[in-house]
Amino acid sequence: MVTMDDTLTVAVRVKPGASRARVGGRFDGPHGPALVIAVNAPAVDGRATEAARRALADALGVRPAAVSLRAGAASRDKLFLVEHPAPGLPDVLRRLRDGSAG
Repeated sequence: MVTMDDTLTVAVRVKPGASRARVGGRFDGPHGPALVIAVNAPAVDGRATEAARRALADALGVRPAAVSLRAGAASRDKLFLVEHPAPGLPDVLRRLRDGSAG
């Protein structure tokens, strides 16, 4: 998780084809500590990536249009950009990823 001016970069590990969609947990991946997002969508034609983008937006309480893919279109390890994050958003992300109370 890196903040730069008016964007927040979020490392994500996507688990496509999950029986239950879920946002939460940590995976130490190539982009550093990543938030785990399990989605029902299969890893076909970008469907899992799109489902993960929408799930991330929902979990962070932002509009889906504020979240975009920066890297990892064909990988389970992705970087998403969140535009104009609220001041408390990094803490929300940290709780989702690490399960910490604050």
